[in-house]
Amino acid sequence: MTSVFMPEQSFTRDELKVQVYATRRELGAAAGAEAAEAMRSKLREKEGLRIVFAAAPSQNEFLEQLCQEEGIDWKRVTAFHMDEYIGLQPGAPQLFSEFLKRGIFDKVKPGVVHLMDGANGEAECVRYAELLREAPIDFVFLGIGENGHLAFNDPPVADFDDPKAVKPVLLEESCRQQQVNDGCFEDVHSVPTHALTLTIPMLMSASLLFCMVPGLTKREAVRSTLQAVISTACPATILRSHPNCTLYVDKESYVLAECSSDQNNDSSMQP
Repeated sequence: MTSVFMPEQSFTRDELKVQVYATRRELGAAAGAEAAEAMRSKLREKEGLRIVFAAAPSQNEFLEQLCQEEGIDWKRVTAFHMDEYIGLQPGAPQLFSEFLKRGIFDKVKPGVVHLMDGANGEAECVRYAELLREAPIDFVFLGIGENGHLAFNDPPVADFDDPKAVKPVLLEESCRQQQVNDGCFEDVHSVPTHALTLTIPMLMSASLLFCMVPGLTKREAVRSTLQAVISTACPATILRSHPNCTLYVDKESYVLAECSSDQNNDSSMQP
């Protein structure tokens, strides 16, 4: 299945490819179709794929499209997720492992699914890092947080040269508020204060990154990602240095008037 939706604009910012769609539904459908085609192509070249998935409502339309795509041998896919809360009860619906089970894993049934156990802290970081490092990661399917985080690498804990693959982190207040804004928790006091996360070097090690960022609440994060100096003040700016990353945004998360003043190679912007 191939998406019929075309971006209203396409341009590059440093190395980052950016596609702007009219709606989040079109964004998700297009990103899902393009990711599926990349998966099919890669599976023609190698025996299996290793993919890291983000778990967030911003990924819903993308995951829905990916589940509908035909011609993907999911039995040849090894799946990971990029972060997990510490302190929630096993089976809690807010767990990212549960989100991904509902959203994709139980539907397409990858050959191997490695779920992260937030209850085991540092020991889990070691175990999960060993699994991740068994072979290169092919794809990362991710989003960007309202504070510019990637996975749970909030600005205070993000490290572009992190020696670890997985680490425990203290969640920034704005990050915890996002979980409320997304409808995952009733109030900020219900959101765990700590989590496990893949580090930025681990995420950036993947061959291909697909980054889906719809919605008004992500507008400032998208603006910073495209315009700010590449630094951990906005961790997502590091995506501009990856040679094979595409950022998918909609008209709510992207504002042409703000981004059109960008310098560097923004002259490549196409109407």
